[in-house]
Amino acid sequence: MKRAARVKKRGRAPIATWLTEPMSRDVRAAIERVARLDGVARIAVMPDVHLAVGGCVGMVVATSRRILPQAVGGDIGCGMLAIATDVGADALACPDRSGALLNRLRTAVPAMRHRDLASAPALDGLQPSLLSTASLAKRAEREGRIELGSLGRGNHFLEFQRDEEGRLWLMIHSGSRCMGQAISGAHDANAERAAGGLRCLDAATPAGQAYLNDVAWARAYAAENRRLIANAAGAVLNELIGAALLPETRIECDHNHVRIEAHFGRELLLHRKGAAPAAEGEPGVIPGSMGTESFHTIGRGCADALRSSSHGAGRALTRTEARRRVSPERLERQLGDVAFDTRLADRLCEEAPSAYKDIGGVMRAQRELTRISRRLRPVLVYKGV
Repeated sequence: MKRAARVKKRGRAPIATWLTEPMSRDVRAAIERVARLDGVARIAVMPDVHLAVGGCVGMVVATSRRILPQAVGGDIGCGMLAIATDVGADALACPDRSGALLNRLRTAVPAMRHRDLASAPALDGLQPSLLSTASLAKRAEREGRIELGSLGRGNHFLEFQRDEEGRLWLMIHSGSRCMGQAISGAHDANAERAAGGLRCLDAATPAGQAYLNDVAWARAYAAENRRLIANAAGAVLNELIGAALLPETRIECDHNHVRIEAHFGRELLLHRKGAAPAAEGEPGVIPGSMGTESFHTIGRGCADALRSSSHGAGRALTRTEARRRVSPERLERQLGDVAFDTRLADRLCEEAPSAYKDIGGVMRAQRELTRISRRLRPVLVYKGV
């Protein structure tokens, strides 16, 4: 796909793009607004780019010392985990067996939260006291515990998938649950309003350092959340069919963060919102949708892309548009033989495959950024509503 010229226009940072189609006017305006901020060094736009609350998903922003919380988003540390099992995907071919697995997952992996503190996992190793305020630490010790090990709603999911060789894989998409939102809200109060209405923090100030500290904590929380979900799903799978997860096959990446990285001979603050790291040789996971292919990838380390890739297919329809256009019957036709809880079909229409961009086109648009190491198709999908 043709990319935008990498020539810095007067008064704004250079923007490099990898697109499946021209950007909409609203998306272009949102990106230009960021590019004209002081301290923004470069921007890379991924092929899954789309407008979201507070900015664009599928955008990577490099700054010298300015922190842009809206270029990270509220679900800090949201990301992917994939791990193989020791059985073939045909183990879930029986409808009774896949139905039993879906029923057990609803109990083992809560969509939103555990019943209470007594049933919630401990915050082992996360140390809420490391958070920047006592109120955030208190939030972690209660709501953070109750939501730890839960999936979340929207585009978050747990899937069992078949690779090209017929092996069964587990893939999880989830994030920092209530804690990322709480951290974003707490630091928004300390942010200054810059040109274009964007809110900013200075990394050289105590407020900026506090935000970076809490982002690191939220990323650790999100990784622990995915680990617990995988353990719970693996235990259910083992109980039902005697299968085991294979730890040595684990692949994990997160796609909502800000961290210090070296680019173009200098240290920069790299903001990714809906964009995965894709350094040379770095493994990644890029999902499609409920009814389409997903991919395991290896980064190519493209400098102009700020060593990043897309985090998924990206929405083609807003949730409101999808609910209007996709009926439960159409959703079921799109999913074909993928097992899911049909009782939830009317509430899952906004996640229909047709609500997302063509993942094949997205992967072709970013051949310069990442290469495909494995293709997988969904066998069973569990989503929270």
